[in-house]
Amino acid sequence: MRYEPRVPDESVNVSDVSPVRELGRLAGSLLAGLVVLGILIAFSVDIAVRLIPPDFETRAFADLQFADSGDPGRPDPRRASVQGLVARLAAHWKGAPYAFRVSISDSPELNAGAFPGGAIMVTSGLLAEVKSENELAFVLGHELGHFQGRHHLRRLGRSVLYGLAASAVLGQAGSAAQTGSLVTSLTERGFDRSQEEEADSLGLDLLNAEYGHVQEAGAFFARISESGGGARFLAYLSTHPAPADRALRLVRLAKSRGYAPRGTLTPYALVTAERP
Repeated sequence: MRYEPRVPDESVNVSDVSPVRELGRLAGSLLAGLVVLGILIAFSVDIAVRLIPPDFETRAFADLQFADSGDPGRPDPRRASVQGLVARLAAHWKGAPYAFRVSISDSPELNAGAFPGGAIMVTSGLLAEVKSENELAFVLGHELGHFQGRHHLRRLGRSVLYGLAASAVLGQAGSAAQTGSLVTSLTERGFDRSQEEEADSLGLDLLNAEYGHVQEAGAFFARISESGGGARFLAYLSTHPAPADRALRLVRLAKSRGYAPRGTLTPYALVTAERP
């Protein structure tokens, strides 16, 4: 049999599948693997947080303090007012293991947050929209609920480990940080919902304990949402429940606990006060 040399088939090492599709499949598999890893990390962090005593957390983050915006030589009367309200609400939380520290940020955004060690930050934009002390009390009670569930510490632990896991897999700091943020977003959705519901639960309890009714629970967020709070409200919506679903859930929860839905509202004196 005579041998006849031939040019090799150039398509022998070329896949029939589109390179774009192959890349998408590879990226999808990698992302799915990271999400599964993220879920495992989340559960591991939840277990670890239960083993960390609150007093150890308080000592570890004792220096975490958000300085009030504005002139440091002039005390902000809003901080003292909010600090006092936090103290009154926390008094209804028997055995609260934190010494809560309030700071006011002069930001137009409507936001509030709970941070490790007992630090609470409230923006001036949020305070400027409050119509009653009851509204503000529910916001602050919700943040205290995050402390009760140790949500602030759990979120911190997850974020750190997500970033480390992404760095270990991808090796590049920039892309790892972006991927870590994406993994955080994808895996935290379910956890965030349950945490926000837990925080609302304590917030409702504290509101009722302080005023004897739960009128205005969630009213602040519903009002701002309906009036189109815009970008100023998006900061709060990015970390807190949607107002419509939240309001309905609060009504049902209050009814199940026998809380009076209406009562006398307490005005918030510093709602329009200017800084000295």
